[in-house]
Amino acid sequence: MKERTEPTIAPEDIRAALCQIKDPDLGRDIVTLGFVKNLQIDGENVSFAIELTTPACPVRDQMKEDAHRAVLSLPGVTNVEVEMTSKVRGTQSEQKDELVPLVKNVIPVASGKGGVGKSTVSANLAVGLARLGARVGLMDADVYGPSIPTIMGATTPPTAENGTIVPVLRYGVKIVSMGFFAPKGEATIWRGPMLAKVIDKFLGGVEWGELDYLLVDLPPGTGDVQLSLCQKIPLTGAAVVSTPQDLAFNVAEKAIFMFTKLRTPVLGLVENMSGFECRRCGHREEIFGSGGARRFAAASEVPFLGEIPLSTDIRTTSDEGNPIVQSMPESLSARAFLRVAENLAAQVSTLTMGGVSTDRPEIAEIAQPSENEVQILWKDGHESIYTGYALRVGCRCALCVDEISGNKRLREESISKDVRPLSIDPVGRYAIRFHWSDGHSTGIYTFELLRELCPCPICADNAEARTR
Repeated sequence: MKERTEPTIAPEDIRAALCQIKDPDLGRDIVTLGFVKNLQIDGENVSFAIELTTPACPVRDQMKEDAHRAVLSLPGVTNVEVEMTSKVRGTQSEQKDELVPLVKNVIPVASGKGGVGKSTVSANLAVGLARLGARVGLMDADVYGPSIPTIMGATTPPTAENGTIVPVLRYGVKIVSMGFFAPKGEATIWRGPMLAKVIDKFLGGVEWGELDYLLVDLPPGTGDVQLSLCQKIPLTGAAVVSTPQDLAFNVAEKAIFMFTKLRTPVLGLVENMSGFECRRCGHREEIFGSGGARRFAAASEVPFLGEIPLSTDIRTTSDEGNPIVQSMPESLSARAFLRVAENLAAQVSTLTMGGVSTDRPEIAEIAQPSENEVQILWKDGHESIYTGYALRVGCRCALCVDEISGNKRLREESISKDVRPLSIDPVGRYAIRFHWSDGHSTGIYTFELLRELCPCPICADNAEARTR
């Protein structure tokens, strides 16, 4: 057995040197972030690991180089070994843990309108993240036009074990899609409740196993599927796909507003079909314009994830069921997708490591001090105590308030002063649903509404000032 020699340098000196190395996305040094693991000193030999928040870190190699150089420059150190590892952090919530306990991050990929290549982007991002070393799932929630099985070349439907769907594995990505279950050539004509059941099944009824990222390919627009998904579980954040022209961005903006309203962070914008380069002469033609997403992102303070070119190879590889990131990984188009995948992973890390703050009201704790009272402690230190009656008559669902005129339908005198909440359930990361003793349960109370309904003198004065 090789004997260890006495160290010639102290661990605190090594950590001090590593404090020079910062994670560019989080803006903090790797020691403060707790990235430095398993530090060992054997005489003049030093070894340690740097545990990143994603295997898709775009500055992984640079960080390793910088750390190696910083420690090697210390007096008494002649040899340095740096191991790069990763551990993806995830969002925490009871709702997510009930449905998908082993899935760390759920990320919808959305678009305001159809025809922008959202499904192609979703598939290539999923394959890209898998190629970068992440554990990835892809849920095709576009129930009206499921195309993920075609793009991914998944022709064999999933199996079932003990009533649970076992997803198809393709290119290292676990896949579930309505395309596996709908009869070929038939249209899916479903109302909201059926769509909600499908989302529920694709989340809790699938054996996803351990995943770092579950990408959800949403249908275009801002309809029932989007609402159902946001209400089922708190999502890590959404990626929004658009083409470069102004018309597309006017519609994409609606998707951004939807996620903002439903308290789902927008991780960034992807500009698809951004310029066409001739394979023969190299001439670039801005068929749909270019740079629109970057300009929109800058103006809206939304992260910009990258541009994907308009490419014949992207189209042909998708039609063949072999996404370009898999079939032509060295192509310019594949590299563009990989950059977007890295940027998306970086945004997830920034969010889960507390790098993003918000000035919107956040609930720290909710309780019932008595059966007809509700107490909310807010993250800014404010406390609100409501009577059940005040909350019940403050409901703004379609049964209680006319959605067009905004006039109240509910007659307050018809509600008992003793009405009480029988249960209190979170809705995504943005609202609370109460089930009332009078049988009412359709109202969703956003955190903003609850803060507005706070009966304390300060909030009451603020509410009065807003109505003047």
